[in-house]
Amino acid sequence: MLRTSSPSTPRVIDPYVIDVKAVDDGADDRLAAVERLARWMDGMFTLPGTRFRFGLDPLLGLIPGIGNLATFLVSAALVRVMARHGASGEVLVRMAGNVLVDAVLGAIPVIGNLFDFAFRANERNVVLLKRHYGEGRYRGSGRRTAALILAGVFGFLALAIAGAWVFVEWAWTRLFA
Repeated sequence: MLRTSSPSTPRVIDPYVIDVKAVDDGADDRLAAVERLARWMDGMFTLPGTRFRFGLDPLLGLIPGIGNLATFLVSAALVRVMARHGASGEVLVRMAGNVLVDAVLGAIPVIGNLFDFAFRANERNVVLLKRHYGEGRYRGSGRRTAALILAGVFGFLALAIAGAWVFVEWAWTRLFA
Protein backbone atom coordinates (compact mmCIF):
# COMPACT_ATOMS: atom_id res chain seq x y z
CA MET A 1 0.00 0.00 0.00
CA LEU A 2 1.75 3.17 -1.17
CA ARG A 3 0.30 6.52 -0.29
CA THR A 4 1.92 9.87 -0.70
CA SER A 5 0.84 12.50 1.74
CA SER A 6 1.40 16.02 2.92
CA PRO A 7 4.55 16.87 4.90
CA SER A 8 2.62 16.58 8.19
CA THR A 9 1.79 12.91 7.67
CA PRO A 10 4.25 10.12 6.90
CA ARG A 11 4.49 8.26 3.64
CA VAL A 12 3.11 4.77 4.22
CA ILE A 13 4.75 1.91 2.35
CA ASP A 14 3.81 -0.94 4.67
CA PRO A 15 0.99 -0.51 7.20
CA TYR A 16 3.18 -1.98 9.97
CA VAL A 17 6.33 0.06 9.33
CA ILE A 18 6.47 3.77 10.03
CA ASP A 19 9.14 6.11 8.74
CA VAL A 20 10.56 7.46 11.99
CA LYS A 21 12.26 10.37 10.24
CA ALA A 22 8.94 11.53 8.77
CA VAL A 23 6.98 11.55 12.01
CA ASP A 24 8.38 11.21 15.48
CA ASP A 25 5.04 11.23 17.33
CA GLY A 26 3.89 7.89 15.94
CA ALA A 27 7.24 6.30 16.63
CA ASP A 28 7.17 7.67 20.17
CA ASP A 29 3.73 6.13 20.72
CA ARG A 30 4.91 2.75 19.50
CA LEU A 31 8.11 2.97 21.53
CA ALA A 32 6.04 3.93 24.58
CA ALA A 33 3.89 0.80 24.21
CA VAL A 34 6.98 -1.41 23.85
CA GLU A 35 8.59 0.35 26.81
CA ARG A 36 5.51 -0.23 28.98
CA LEU A 37 5.48 -3.96 28.26
CA ALA A 38 9.25 -4.19 28.81
CA ARG A 39 8.79 -2.38 32.11
CA TRP A 40 6.07 -4.80 33.18
CA MET A 41 8.31 -7.74 32.33
CA ASP A 42 11.58 -6.41 33.77
CA GLY A 43 11.15 -3.53 36.19
CA MET A 44 7.60 -2.93 37.40
CA PHE A 45 8.16 -3.60 41.09
CA THR A 46 10.70 -2.24 43.56
CA LEU A 47 12.00 -4.18 46.53
CA PRO A 48 10.97 -2.04 49.54
CA GLY A 49 13.82 -0.08 51.07
CA THR A 50 16.08 -0.56 48.01
CA ARG A 51 16.43 0.66 44.45
CA PHE A 52 16.31 -2.94 43.16
CA ARG A 53 13.61 -3.37 40.52
CA PHE A 54 12.14 -6.52 39.04
CA GLY A 55 9.16 -7.43 36.90
CA LEU A 56 6.93 -10.30 35.93
CA ASP A 57 9.73 -12.18 34.13
CA PRO A 58 11.44 -13.52 37.27
CA LEU A 59 8.12 -14.06 39.04
CA LEU A 60 6.68 -16.10 36.18
CA GLY A 61 10.02 -17.91 35.90
CA LEU A 62 9.30 -19.43 39.32
CA ILE A 63 6.56 -21.53 37.71
CA PRO A 64 8.44 -24.60 36.42
CA GLY A 65 8.43 -24.95 32.62
CA ILE A 66 5.40 -22.86 31.78
CA GLY A 67 6.70 -19.63 33.34
CA ASN A 68 9.93 -19.57 31.35
CA LEU A 69 8.07 -20.43 28.15
CA ALA A 70 5.56 -17.63 28.76
CA THR A 71 8.26 -15.02 29.39
CA PHE A 72 10.18 -16.21 26.32
CA LEU A 73 7.08 -15.84 24.15
CA VAL A 74 6.42 -12.31 25.45
CA SER A 75 10.06 -11.33 24.83
CA ALA A 76 9.95 -12.85 21.34
CA ALA A 77 6.74 -10.95 20.61
CA LEU A 78 8.42 -7.71 21.71
CA VAL A 79 11.32 -8.38 19.33
CA ARG A 80 8.80 -9.05 16.56
CA VAL A 81 7.06 -5.72 17.23
CA MET A 82 10.41 -3.94 17.20
CA ALA A 83 11.23 -5.63 13.90
CA ARG A 84 7.97 -4.39 12.42
CA HIS A 85 8.80 -0.85 13.45
CA GLY A 86 12.19 -0.46 11.95
CA ALA A 87 14.88 -2.31 13.87
CA SER A 88 17.69 -3.27 11.50
CA GLY A 89 18.97 -6.82 11.11
CA GLU A 90 22.01 -6.08 13.28
CA VAL A 91 19.86 -4.72 16.11
CA LEU A 92 17.46 -7.66 15.82
CA VAL A 93 20.31 -10.15 16.13
CA ARG A 94 21.46 -8.41 19.32
CA MET A 95 17.89 -8.38 20.65
CA ALA A 96 17.41 -12.05 19.85
CA GLY A 97 20.70 -12.78 21.62
CA ASN A 98 19.42 -11.01 24.75
CA VAL A 99 16.18 -12.99 24.65
CA LEU A 100 18.02 -16.27 24.04
CA VAL A 101 20.46 -15.67 26.92
CA ASP A 102 17.52 -14.82 29.18
CA ALA A 103 15.58 -17.93 28.11
CA VAL A 104 18.46 -20.42 28.26
CA LEU A 105 20.06 -19.25 31.49
CA GLY A 106 16.67 -18.48 33.06
CA ALA A 107 15.64 -22.11 32.52
CA ILE A 108 18.34 -23.43 34.89
CA PRO A 109 16.67 -24.29 38.21
CA VAL A 110 17.45 -21.91 41.12
CA ILE A 111 20.42 -20.20 39.42
CA GLY A 112 18.20 -19.26 36.48
CA ASN A 113 15.60 -17.77 38.81
CA LEU A 114 18.28 -15.57 40.40
CA PHE A 115 19.59 -14.69 36.94
CA ASP A 116 16.10 -13.59 35.85
CA PHE A 117 16.04 -10.98 38.62
CA ALA A 118 19.30 -9.41 37.39
CA PHE A 119 19.27 -9.76 33.58
CA ARG A 120 16.60 -7.59 31.99
CA ALA A 121 16.49 -8.65 28.32
CA ASN A 122 13.41 -6.62 27.41
CA GLU A 123 14.74 -3.38 28.89
CA ARG A 124 18.08 -4.00 27.17
CA ASN A 125 16.24 -4.42 23.87
CA VAL A 126 14.33 -1.16 24.32
CA VAL A 127 17.65 0.63 24.93
CA LEU A 128 19.05 -0.93 21.74
CA LEU A 129 16.02 0.22 19.75
CA LYS A 130 16.13 3.75 21.18
CA ARG A 131 19.83 4.02 20.39
CA HIS A 132 19.12 2.73 16.88
CA TYR A 133 16.43 5.38 16.33
CA GLY A 134 18.52 8.08 18.01
CA GLU A 135 21.47 7.47 15.69
CA GLY A 136 19.17 7.86 12.69
CA ARG A 137 20.04 4.37 11.47
CA TYR A 138 16.43 3.41 10.78
CA ARG A 139 16.38 1.51 7.50
CA GLY A 140 12.93 -0.03 7.39
CA SER A 141 11.51 -3.27 8.62
CA GLY A 142 13.72 -6.12 9.76
CA ARG A 143 10.95 -8.69 9.43
CA ARG A 144 12.97 -10.98 7.16
CA THR A 145 15.80 -11.08 9.70
CA ALA A 146 13.27 -11.63 12.48
CA ALA A 147 11.79 -14.59 10.60
CA LEU A 148 15.26 -16.13 10.19
CA ILE A 149 16.02 -15.61 13.87
CA LEU A 150 12.69 -17.14 14.86
CA ALA A 151 13.35 -20.15 12.62
CA GLY A 152 16.78 -20.53 14.21
CA VAL A 153 15.37 -20.35 17.73
CA PHE A 154 12.70 -22.95 16.97
CA GLY A 155 15.34 -25.15 15.33
CA PHE A 156 17.51 -24.82 18.44
CA LEU A 157 14.56 -25.68 20.69
CA ALA A 158 13.72 -28.72 18.55
CA LEU A 159 17.33 -29.93 18.80
CA ALA A 160 17.36 -29.34 22.55
CA ILE A 161 14.14 -31.33 23.02
CA ALA A 162 15.42 -34.15 20.79
CA GLY A 163 18.73 -34.19 22.70
CA ALA A 164 16.91 -34.34 26.03
CA TRP A 165 14.75 -37.19 24.74
CA VAL A 166 17.79 -39.16 23.58
CA PHE A 167 19.54 -38.56 26.92
CA VAL A 168 16.51 -39.67 28.96
CA GLU A 169 16.11 -42.77 26.79
CA TRP A 170 19.82 -43.58 27.16
CA ALA A 171 19.73 -43.05 30.96
CA TRP A 172 16.57 -45.11 31.27
CA THR A 173 18.11 -48.10 29.45
CA ARG A 174 21.29 -47.86 31.56
CA LEU A 175 19.42 -47.67 34.86
CA PHE A 176 16.54 -50.06 34.28
CA ALA A 177 17.69 -52.49 31.58
